[in-house]
Amino acid sequence: MRIPPGPTPVAGGTAELLGDADRDGAWVLMLNGTPQSHVDLDDPAHLEFEYVRRMGHVLDLAAELGAPLDVVHLGGGALTLPRYVAVTRPGSRQRAVEIDQPLTDLVREHLPLPRNARVRVRAADAREALQSMHPASADVVVTDVFAGARTPAHLTTAEFAAEVARVLRPGGVYAANVADGPPLRFARAQVATLRTAFAHVCLLAEPGTMRGRRFGNLVAVASDGELPIAALTRACARDPMPSRVVEGEDLDRFVGKAVPVVDADAQPSPEPPEGVFGR
Repeated sequence: MRIPPGPTPVAGGTAELLGDADRDGAWVLMLNGTPQSHVDLDDPAHLEFEYVRRMGHVLDLAAELGAPLDVVHLGGGALTLPRYVAVTRPGSRQRAVEIDQPLTDLVREHLPLPRNARVRVRAADAREALQSMHPASADVVVTDVFAGARTPAHLTTAEFAAEVARVLRPGGVYAANVADGPPLRFARAQVATLRTAFAHVCLLAEPGTMRGRRFGNLVAVASDGELPIAALTRACARDPMPSRVVEGEDLDRFVGKAVPVVDADAQPSPEPPEGVFGR
């Protein structure tokens, strides 16, 4: 790979690729001073960020081990999860949507994809791209989209969730990064929203975040089919920073009286406090 440049203007601000001092061949994509993605070129199956590892568990359990999948990634960044799927599930067909074309160009030039990776990256708004996709054309949809440090409002609604459900095949799985902090109003509303489109929903979260003690990343998982709760629980418990799988009555209590979000009253996810996520 070519030596990455210093801070580089992109559509969303300023991007920079920093070497990981703890892992040879690994890089962190910084966007406006916030760590956006971590990529290990020597070991694309390594997932450094805890919430991304939880999304990796969802991908691992979406089908028989090693079987190829059709995956849609809304939010590209440094294409961490597309790389992961390419090496853990060879032959997978993947579509990534990243609105920031200069950012994608920077990543493609300096952080090459694994050999034989079948990943198409489209520069577009995530929801507009999703609406253009054929029904029942994906096994998994992953959403990890930020404008600055917040998830755009139009990706948090029941109408958006219905589009995700439309694109998924029967039994397909949706995983979304949900960033929130005390008192977790946004996360509660997001679960209520997903329940309008999916029969089965769970949350993967570090206990301190789940209890509303700190701002963090929760992963919402949804499907029209049964979710592999027991396997997800085992996988999350083995992580360096173990997380809980919240479902069933526990999830009912978590949601409480939260109501689904619709386009007419949607708001972006909360702004992280100063100092969170390297801000």
